Amino acid sequence: MPADAVVECVPHVSEGRDPDAIAALAAAVRAVPGVRLLHVDSSVDAHRTVLTFAGPTERVGDAAIALAHAVAGCVDMRRQRGAHPRIGALDVCPFMPVRGVTLERCAQLARRVGATVAHDLRLPVFLYEAAAFDPVRAALPMLRRGEFEGLPLKLQEPAFAPDFGPAVAHPTMGAAIVGARPFLVAWNLSLDTADVAVAQAIAARVRASGSTTTEGGTRVRRPGRLPAVRAVGWAMPTYGHAQVSLNVLDFTVTPMHVAWRVVGEEAAAHGVRVTGSELVGLVPLEALRAAGRDALGAVHGEATDAALVDAAIVALRLDAIHPFDPQERVLEWAIGIDTRRETR
Repeated sequence: MPADAVVECVPHVSEGRDPDAIAALAAAVRAVPGVRLLHVDSSVDAHRTVLTFAGPTERVGDAAIALAHAVAGCVDMRRQRGAHPRIGALDVCPFMPVRGVTLERCAQLARRVGATVAHDLRLPVFLYEAAAFDPVRAALPMLRRGEFEGLPLKLQEPAFAPDFGPAVAHPTMGAAIVGARPFLVAWNLSLDTADVAVAQAIAARVRASGSTTTEGGTRVRRPGRLPAVRAVGWAMPTYGHAQVSLNVLDFTVTPMHVAWRVVGEEAAAHGVRVTGSELVGLVPLEALRAAGRDALGAVHGEATDAALVDAAIVALRLDAIHPFDPQERVLEWAIGIDTRRETR
């Protein structure tokens, strides 16, 4: 493995409202030598903080373990309520290969971290995606089903014995899900309505798994319009509107501009509009390049990366809710990998 191998970790913690707790989480990551904390994204309504950090493989694993210990000291799931589904305080902790490292190596790292956290904190830990021992249990939504409140009963089922740790819910942390996966784009699209039912109906139409309806007494499953996309609809009272929250699992299968267009079509069918969007964490450069090429059309020619990203920001309205600085939010630029970028 190259000496400059880089792994990214994007843990989701079930705390988005206490600034002191969020600061403690960030400090735990920053304290690990060689690891760069790239972004901290907190949502009051989702009651969730997503941290993005990167660095050498084992150091990133150490930072994830340090974060788990910090979470144990400041998050109590018995009092946690938010819009985002969750099974525990350290709800999900994925590792992604960035440079000079394979997905399988990230899976090995996830297993080390999962075993260590389970041992240190007496915490049930499930493995998912590439790190899963059992491919039947690899999907995140299936592992999270029932959420924190349903965890005690879920752990009584032999099919849901944790991969590490006790088959008993931790009283304040619940359980954790640790894994390895390719990059995904976590992306929330805002609607000009506060009606969460509209957002949920749009999500059911666009997500790959689709929805199930009853027709003539028979349950019928209708696939969604966007392959490799998960979606939910939720209310964002702080913003004053509802959102369709997307996980684009493979942006080469469903590019961001295609997802934007399809969600917009479904919104129009409900008499509403998509007014803007926000990314959670960082985004690979190529995802915005593709959106920029689509926005510029035939005129893009030899457009620079900076021009393509600018076009994508405008087309996808990525700065409509919060300022969007591509030097901080484009993964390769934030880490310093793409030395060919223009100075903006």
